Amino acid sequence: MAQVVTGGLSVENPLFRVYLFYSSVLVLKMLFMSAITGMTRVKIRYDAMPQLEPLRSVIMSFANPEDAVRLKGKVKTDEEVERKRRAHLNDLENIPIFLIVSAAYILTEPSVVFATLLFRAFTIARIVHTLVYAIVVVPQPARGISFGVGLVITAYMAIVSLLYFL
Repeated sequence: MAQVVTGGLSVENPLFRVYLFYSSVLVLKMLFMSAITGMTRVKIRYDAMPQLEPLRSVIMSFANPEDAVRLKGKVKTDEEVERKRRAHLNDLENIPIFLIVSAAYILTEPSVVFATLLFRAFTIARIVHTLVYAIVVVPQPARGISFGVGLVITAYMAIVSLLYFL
């Protein structure tokens, strides 16, 4: 017979509320990265053609060939844009997995204090990863350490969840 979960994924559970808070922070961070990548792309396009008015500079260079052909522009890439885009892709590879695994981890009834520490550390690690990768480029191992912290936390919660539900 199926077991009904009443406390784990409920707003009555203080840990679930912590999870919702940090999940919201991480989602906003990913949305921020979308916006910052787009704004950087527009800035780079304008900087590359300062003699043109801002609107024309935006519509004259494109990231995708199909857009460039249709509007008679050019496909251009820029390392600053690509660095921000790679940081965003890294978020898209790691944050959704964390959100799923941490929801399962909540159901293992961990210590609220320890789980909160894990959620907080993961969130800080992802923010630091973005800062040292895309905003203020810092040499390695800063990016590797921040990535590793998030990876270890996610792996730990996945293993605990796996063993609990085994």
